[in-house]
Amino acid sequence: MGKGEESDKITINVGGTRHETYKSTLRTLPGTRLAWLADPDAQSNFDFDGQSNEFFFDRHPGIFSYVLNYYRTGKLHCPADICGPLFEEELTYWGIDETDVEPCCWMTYRQHRDAEEALDIFESPEPGSGLAGEEAEDEGAREMTLQHLGMEDRPPGTSGGGGSGCCRNWQLKMWALFEDPYSSKAARIIAFASLFFILVSITTFCLETHEAFIIDTNVTETLIVGNTTKIVVMKKMETEPILTCIEGICVLWFTLEFLVRIVCCPDKLIFIKNLLNIIDFVAILPFYLEVGLSGLSSKAARDVLGFLRVVRFVRILRIFKLTRHFVGLRVLGHTLRASTNEFLLLIIFLALGVLIFATMIYYAERIGAMPSDPSGSDHTHFKNIPIGFWWAVVTMTTLGYGDMYPQTWSGMLVGALCALAGVLTIAMPVPVIVNNFGMYYSLAMAKQKLPKKKKKHIPRPVPLDSPTFCKSEDNSPHNSIQSYNSPLAAATAAGVMERKRSGEM
Repeated sequence: MGKGEESDKITINVGGTRHETYKSTLRTLPGTRLAWLADPDAQSNFDFDGQSNEFFFDRHPGIFSYVLNYYRTGKLHCPADICGPLFEEELTYWGIDETDVEPCCWMTYRQHRDAEEALDIFESPEPGSGLAGEEAEDEGAREMTLQHLGMEDRPPGTSGGGGSGCCRNWQLKMWALFEDPYSSKAARIIAFASLFFILVSITTFCLETHEAFIIDTNVTETLIVGNTTKIVVMKKMETEPILTCIEGICVLWFTLEFLVRIVCCPDKLIFIKNLLNIIDFVAILPFYLEVGLSGLSSKAARDVLGFLRVVRFVRILRIFKLTRHFVGLRVLGHTLRASTNEFLLLIIFLALGVLIFATMIYYAERIGAMPSDPSGSDHTHFKNIPIGFWWAVVTMTTLGYGDMYPQTWSGMLVGALCALAGVLTIAMPVPVIVNNFGMYYSLAMAKQKLPKKKKKHIPRPVPLDSPTFCKSEDNSPHNSIQSYNSPLAAATAAGVMERKRSGEM
């Protein structure tokens, strides 16, 4: 081996693992941390051991092997046994752009970000699990509420709700009591009560339509038309008073819950924009309007009452409030939002299939028509193409109600093709949706079982005469790309290292 090649060799010790390469290899990616090791003044700017003639970096040795191979081969691969955030952190430290990751490893590299985004959606259900007693529950509720609203680092009195001290703490406790079922034992009791009233309200809503709970009454009204007076007897359908009473009790609970939550909410604007809160208000309002207008006999009041009875169906929307108590429902909602593209693709496939097969079944039935009946009005259900849309939908979705069916051999052939196409069309995007649900559900379960993190250990200050002084990631020039570019930082670190070597001599 020539002297030139020997002088070009460089030894790098990363986390106790020694690596040897050539300076020319490190220069293949200029502007990176390893490329700076090939500079003439690298020994004064980095942690260099003169006895072993090597540079030392206290970083992950396994990931560094992939980083060094990137300099050798020009291809950056992601290790499958390394956590994504750790690999991303190491790439940032060595000054390598993440976009250099090879396409074959990009999905593996991106998995951790998708998991982190999904985990951020689900909040930990036991915020006070690391504490004890009522103090733990109060502290947990306050911490969860502050984290939920993004106010962990705000000083008292700066939240959207205003106030400070005892008033602010009381507001946060009341908010957590009605908003977070897992913040305390009292919050769990409130959650069970809310769940009970939701189920009772929905049951009452369904029973109101049963004939056993409907009372038919005759109402006599006097109509004056010109100079004549007419007495008209009208039939009126009323609900059993017991169901009305039960619904009134449920509405009183929902009203109390809604008022407490909106009064104690630290950010009223976010509360108003929330879809579930809008549903709460819309479901409560018709009951009070109906009670207020029930004693009026004017035609306008009767019209309004009729309209309110029609919009009673919004009460069924209270079922969505169960998402606060059941993780599975929240997972389903997030899955539907994450699978928007798949649902859109499914709708497009179905729309194309419906249009094609509705047209085909119309003309297929015409082929078998009798000469005396060219329109096929006597032997076919498909009088026109729009009617065939319904048949194509129920056939492609494999429902097959049987209200419309082909009666000719050509129509039966089209029906068979339509059913097969429907099975294949629906089967394509469904696995993606199922995988999304499985991913969100597993992450939600992992988030629930995640233990509460303890306070991080704060290390003592490093003495000036310590060997590790100026070698932390924040102070050392070889641990920060920005600090390396600073002449003042480089000169300071070089002076410290020089004084250290002089003292040893």
